[in-house]
Amino acid sequence: MTGWEPLLLAMIGGALVGFLLTLFGGGGSVLATPWLIYVVGLVDTHAAIGTSAAAVAVNAATGLAAQARAGKVKWPCASVFAVSGLAGALLGAQLARRVDGEALLMWFAVAMIAIAVSMLVPRKSEGDPSVHLKPAMVLKLAPVGLLAGLAAGFFGIGGGFLIAPGLMASTGMALANASASSLLSVTLFGTATSASYAVAGKVVWPLFGALVAGGAAGTLAAMPISKRLAGRGQVTRTLFALMVIAVGVWILAR
Repeated sequence: MTGWEPLLLAMIGGALVGFLLTLFGGGGSVLATPWLIYVVGLVDTHAAIGTSAAAVAVNAATGLAAQARAGKVKWPCASVFAVSGLAGALLGAQLARRVDGEALLMWFAVAMIAIAVSMLVPRKSEGDPSVHLKPAMVLKLAPVGLLAGLAAGFFGIGGGFLIAPGLMASTGMALANASASSLLSVTLFGTATSASYAVAGKVVWPLFGALVAGGAAGTLAAMPISKRLAGRGQVTRTLFALMVIAVGVWILAR
């Protein structure tokens, strides 16, 4: 991995991921690992997952700061979910590092298809925007958070497609609050996953920097477009989900 071409390709991939995440509100980060492997040419599957997980954590932290300023994050509920899931993320990353790279890529493709299918389900905005953490909620939040963290750590993804529905099911909060609060877990899970890979020398830091820089540019480019597509969110999410399914099937076919 030498020269400027891999960095440029990684930056383009980061821009694409940031662009898609801003437009569709989730799922875009799952494309980072295939991009690093098949476009950038990173032959080590584990390094691709570790590097993309680190970039996802940074992007999520940026989004979390913005949502916190807007007052949409339900910190008590989000914290219980995130802390319980942190152990799952560390365990998932450890398990993934023991799996053969080709087998791990196959399971990653299956996860891509599952994420895309979940995006095809129409989103509902019902829920309680004034929800507060209650002792009974902890018994629901903790196990669901653990499972979401395990999946996020194993596949090196943000896990937002699991976290937001998990928060809504466990607390009854509204979708807007769940989406905002999920970013705390995505940040922690991505940090834990990438740290586990970094200890093993499986994070390519120059590519990580290029992904983050590209992601910022892609986010800025998508913001004006996202406003125009606001009334056609489900249609655009459906098209994007079908694209992710196609990529997942292509990986399995290889």
